[in-house]
Amino acid sequence: MAAAARPLGGVEVPLPGSDRVRWVEVTVPSSTSSSPPPPPPSNPLPVRNASGCHVIVDDPQAYFIWRIHQNLPNVLEVIALFACKEFPETGLHLVFKEALCPFAFLCKNEVQRAENRYSLYVLTISGVAYLCNLKSPFPYVSGSIFPQNELVEVNLQADAPHGKITAVAATSGCLITGRHDGSICCYQLGKLDPNAPGFSNELRDDVGIGRLWNLMSRQKVIGAVQDIAISQVCGRQWLFVLHMDGNLRVWDLVNHARVLCHNITSRELQGTNPSKLWVGEANDDKQLISLAVLHQDTLVPDIYTVAVCHFHFSAGDRNVFSPDSSMHYIRLEEGRLVDLKISSSKLWILKEDGQMLYDLSHSDCNMEKTSTYGLQEDFVAEQLFESSEHALDDLIWTNSSIFSSTKDQNVYFISSIFLRRLLQPGVHHSSALRETVLEHKKYLSDHEFQSLTVAGLKKEIFTIIESMGAAMGSTATAYYWKNFCACFFRHWCQCNTPYGLLLDSKNDVLGLIRKSSVSLFRSLEGVEQLIYGWIQGFSDDSDKLNWTGMNLSDNDTDCEILFEVLRCMSHINHQLGRAAAAIYYESLISPVISSDDIICQLLKTLETGCNPTLASSLMAQLGVDASMVKKQLVHKSQRKFAVDMLLSLHSLRSRSSNWAGVLDVIEKYMTFLTPHKNAQKSTSEGICNVNSSILVQASSQVARAMFESAFDVLLLLGYLVNISGQQLGLKTIQVSIMQTDVARIKQKLIPAIQDILAQWLFLHFLGTTPTMPPTIEDFSSRLSSLHIGNKDGNLLLDGKLGSSDFTLASLLNFPSSGEGQDFLCLSSLLNPSRLNHLVWNFFSLTLWGKTGEESPVFSCLPTHVISVLLRHGQYEAAENLFGIVDTYSSNKKVFQNPQSSDSEWCSRLHLQGFCLLIRAHTELNGVLKEQKSREAIRCFFRAASGQVAPHSLHIFSLETGFQYSGEYVSAAVWKLHYYQWAMQIFEQYGMSEGACQFALAALEQVDVVAGLDDDEHPEPSSTTRGRLWANVFKFTLDLKRYQDAYCAIISNPDEDSKYVCLRRFVIVLCELGATKVLCDGEIPFVGLVEKVEQELFWKAERSDVSSKPNIYKVLYAFEAYRNNWKKAASYMYRYCLRLKKEVNLEGNRHIPSVLQERLHALSVVINALQLVDCAYAWIDSPYKYDDQGSQYKRPRNVLAENSASEISSDSCGLQFCINVDVLEKEYVLTSAQYLLALVNDKYKMSGSQALPNLVDVLIQENFYDMAFTIILKFWKGSALKREMERAFVAISQECCPNRVGPSGAHVNASNFLLPSSEDEAAKAKDSPVIHQFKGNSQWEKLEIYLEKYRKLHPRLPVTVAETLLYTDPQIELPLWLVQIFKGGRRAMSWGMTGQESDPATLFRLYIDYGRHAEATNLLLEYLESFASLRPADVINRKRMSSVWFPYTAIERLWCQLEKMQSSGHMVDQCDKLKQLIRGALMSYLKQVEVDSEDVLSSIPEHEMQSSNS
Repeated sequence: MAAAARPLGGVEVPLPGSDRVRWVEVTVPSSTSSSPPPPPPSNPLPVRNASGCHVIVDDPQAYFIWRIHQNLPNVLEVIALFACKEFPETGLHLVFKEALCPFAFLCKNEVQRAENRYSLYVLTISGVAYLCNLKSPFPYVSGSIFPQNELVEVNLQADAPHGKITAVAATSGCLITGRHDGSICCYQLGKLDPNAPGFSNELRDDVGIGRLWNLMSRQKVIGAVQDIAISQVCGRQWLFVLHMDGNLRVWDLVNHARVLCHNITSRELQGTNPSKLWVGEANDDKQLISLAVLHQDTLVPDIYTVAVCHFHFSAGDRNVFSPDSSMHYIRLEEGRLVDLKISSSKLWILKEDGQMLYDLSHSDCNMEKTSTYGLQEDFVAEQLFESSEHALDDLIWTNSSIFSSTKDQNVYFISSIFLRRLLQPGVHHSSALRETVLEHKKYLSDHEFQSLTVAGLKKEIFTIIESMGAAMGSTATAYYWKNFCACFFRHWCQCNTPYGLLLDSKNDVLGLIRKSSVSLFRSLEGVEQLIYGWIQGFSDDSDKLNWTGMNLSDNDTDCEILFEVLRCMSHINHQLGRAAAAIYYESLISPVISSDDIICQLLKTLETGCNPTLASSLMAQLGVDASMVKKQLVHKSQRKFAVDMLLSLHSLRSRSSNWAGVLDVIEKYMTFLTPHKNAQKSTSEGICNVNSSILVQASSQVARAMFESAFDVLLLLGYLVNISGQQLGLKTIQVSIMQTDVARIKQKLIPAIQDILAQWLFLHFLGTTPTMPPTIEDFSSRLSSLHIGNKDGNLLLDGKLGSSDFTLASLLNFPSSGEGQDFLCLSSLLNPSRLNHLVWNFFSLTLWGKTGEESPVFSCLPTHVISVLLRHGQYEAAENLFGIVDTYSSNKKVFQNPQSSDSEWCSRLHLQGFCLLIRAHTELNGVLKEQKSREAIRCFFRAASGQVAPHSLHIFSLETGFQYSGEYVSAAVWKLHYYQWAMQIFEQYGMSEGACQFALAALEQVDVVAGLDDDEHPEPSSTTRGRLWANVFKFTLDLKRYQDAYCAIISNPDEDSKYVCLRRFVIVLCELGATKVLCDGEIPFVGLVEKVEQELFWKAERSDVSSKPNIYKVLYAFEAYRNNWKKAASYMYRYCLRLKKEVNLEGNRHIPSVLQERLHALSVVINALQLVDCAYAWIDSPYKYDDQGSQYKRPRNVLAENSASEISSDSCGLQFCINVDVLEKEYVLTSAQYLLALVNDKYKMSGSQALPNLVDVLIQENFYDMAFTIILKFWKGSALKREMERAFVAISQECCPNRVGPSGAHVNASNFLLPSSEDEAAKAKDSPVIHQFKGNSQWEKLEIYLEKYRKLHPRLPVTVAETLLYTDPQIELPLWLVQIFKGGRRAMSWGMTGQESDPATLFRLYIDYGRHAEATNLLLEYLESFASLRPADVINRKRMSSVWFPYTAIERLWCQLEKMQSSGHMVDQCDKLKQLIRGALMSYLKQVEVDSEDVLSSIPEHEMQSSNS
């Protein structure tokens, strides 16, 4: 029977999580491990993919699933499945020494009756049988060895003279083998020890004398055993044996007696050999048991025939089997049989039709009703547009025609469609997806891949698609996705090869065991069966409609009309393809454009075909020739569609008297598409088990089918409206629709079908959208972590959040079973009928709650569903659902039956506002964050405006944290409480804008509450206002709206709160660096200036001096703006003191910058005081600040004193006021310290250091200008001269050749007035303090400074010369210094007289320091000069006392020469010097005598007489 001719009776429902089993590998030891492996038997059982499921009736009932893979024949996979528990995360990998037969049997361990103990029977191809006693849950560790005491090993081929094993079966405590020679052996494995008597028994046809007679007679040889099966009939175990010759023998396993031998061959089975046997469950009521035998054609081995026969049995002490005369045959012409299951009345056949194509058919044992099952391969292919060759073409054509005006959004939209379908449960497969990712050169280890969340998977897949070049356009993106999905589908089919069927005949459960997954089947009923049946090719007769259980009316015409309507829908579906529904669905979830616009574009596509602008994109992707062929095919398809629709519409019109009748049938059909509503009195909450997962998966399948069918109805109705104004038809075929019918479609049918679509979209979205892991510590997650009132099930649900197979619907309440039994207590898997019933009950419970009394209007989203999602942190999903509802509500296309209640409306807005608030908190995009925050504010305000809001919102305390005790009877008081709660949650999530708005709203509400009775006030109004204004201040400050924050401060009626806010205002502005707000005058601070100043000073004293912004500078600017220069100077001077005392210069690497800052501050203080009247140009002593503030400041390492404190008491002792002169002195000292710090970072400034020492250090570092500046600034009179001499002594010592000292660097610095900005301060950082004279050597510097300062102290040259001579006795005085003593050539005519630095002084210095030659030469020079005067100067020489020579010094020189000569030291030189001196003096004395006589002779006689008298 062809598949197209059979209706679809059911579809596959995959078990979520079955593809993610983590295997625990355990090695089974073998006693023959040391011996070489035995040779393979001559007729071994074939090695193939095999699987099975053994149902163990227990409490709870267990399903043990096993698998053997052809590529790993020595490994047995075992999964213990319990319907009332989760699908197990781990399974057992039993690794044997050699390959296994495709057989395994698991049962309850009847010998060891301990709890959760099971027996496993396996057989190797060499005939070694194993009995493994398992525990569940499996306590084994991966990589371990199976316990030897739990293992029994028997070699069945060791000493058996019989043929090789060809068949094997087992029951509890017994292993049965059939052999090639036809013999059957029973082994009491698990009951008896292998060495005990009676362990093995052979089943024989006769015993005793009868056996002897048979040995003597000649009988026909029994054929080889082909297959054996064990079945329980009337409480007894029966063994059915199929032999090669067609004989079927039945044995009683209790007494080992044969009860039946029947040949099942027939004329229809000629030319075939029996190969496989299946035995169904016995029907005790009819006393009938059914068998299925597989026959293989001897000529064509690929052709199989299944023969179904029946046997009657009689109950009693001795059961008697008799064959039934009827036998049915099923010919499998194509494909390989994979598995077959038979029950008492049904037969299922799973066969392989081709490569990765499978077919599962179902029929009763009498072959009266036959149907097929839809396998998951078809569903996955359809979801990924792999079901046909043109599936992706439909997507491209439709998408391009819709989004031709918004090309930039095509890539995202197409990717979103594929990603959503690729990751939905039922399609997503972990192993297949990983293989696909690896194939695209993206390596991920298995651990890394398993740890990826849904968001991580999306990111990885997007990366692959983008690397292919998806940004080129929508057409390229679609083809790249096609390649990726084709690769995934190929891996999916490889990873999900069907191995066998799963059958629980007692509970009527049918499933499918695949290579790496497990699934069940559900039946189709009602309209769903009609939908799938039409897809499979239903004929349009009323019998088929009645077969679905749908009853439109007693009139056959309605059935005919319905089938014509379905045919029209089929035409539309075929023309647009599956992509149309996918695009429409995606537009509702992530609305790139309006869903109404999509419908309009789809209808336009139906009328006109493809968009002409698509040709360029197709040409770029496919080429010119291929694109032309594609366009021709589309044009041909469009013409065929138009003709087919015209004929179908004409047929509709002809079958009904008018279009109203057709619309009546469509409306009746829509009622079948509407979810049923029924009351659910009991529910099961917090469930997460296999049955709940099956229910969720089945619900999503039903919702998808119903959504697509409703979408086809919507397109048909829209198509009818569009063609109503057109003249369609030929001369013999006319289609005309009245305007009244068009109005009915627009006003009633289209809104109704849109409401139906929205409901199925809602249900499908819940069933297919994976949950997200909690990403933020919101109120709900923190409350859930306390586990208050939570059951264990709820804790289990929270642990599964974020898993790809755990969808939103898994969080909801589940209905009770059909018999009223708690859904959680079901120990067996759901059978198809019960599952179908629970699916519709689940829809009703989800849409309308437990009682079913809520409004079915979808515009009011079921709040119980949203509350569950919010309770588990699924805010993104809740936002999507709210977005869907808002889209329908804004379009006003939702079918408005009864209006939703005000309570439902308020509840929805309340939950939506909270959801948007959380989403805004987690949003990274600034624009979206602000948009969602505004929407949340709007929702909360609208929720508070509802009249019944006080009575309806308190039930969501667990979801949102809003609690309302109800003691406030006034709505105004409740609204005040609600606004304050909204303010708090906005503050909690950092949304200051919303918090501020609700604080202001609460302030307005306080005025309303103030007019009520005092009994209704929860607290005094003034207290509430103060608190709310303080909150307004906080929020506006967070938003950096400083003007509003100041207004909130001055509006606060609570004085204490006002000043607290003011302090906070000042502190925050300083921390944010927004101190300009305080100083620019934009905020007036009326009446608060003194408070602001106090706060700034308080913060300045308690802040680090290196903090930015510097609060002292802020205080300076604050006072300077108000022209209070004296206060401004005092604050800056306080800053200088802090810099000196609180900065530990000894360990600070930034000493120059600190000193630079002090210089700037001092210059600012000086400049500020210069702007004050001279009579008031002083500031208070800093000592009172120290006394006041020291007790509040934190401990610091400060210097005991600084160099400035060494100023003499005359200039700056303990003064109570500080003027400009003191500040200038401190500026000079700081400048000196700065220069020293620049050149020597190791220089330590000690408090005990005096000013002279500082001057010495400056001279050592060659900072002569700064040294002389300090001398001139701090000393006067004789002290000044003394310090000047000390300075020149030090400078002179630096010039001595034999004295090595530090050479100072030429440091540039300038005036240290504080610039007006920090940038200018940075530029002035390297400028010189004092102009430093530059010279090529120390001698030049000495000459320059001596020439500069000898006018202040004329004796300085003497000090310099004496220092040089003392320091270096061998030094030769520089010529310029000698010239200073000589005073020039004109001075020589007066002898050696002059100022303090005269030649005589130099002569004496020479003598004092033993420079006899220099002294002699100097004396001779002046004596010769005296003698060689010009005639014009002779008259001056002859004046009285006009010429003077140091006679005493000359005498000392003479005496020293004689002394040296007498001592024998330098006798000749001394004698020569004496001769020179003697000669010069003799000439000088003679000249003096002559001059004296000339003078006396020139004096008149009377003057001489008077002088003598």
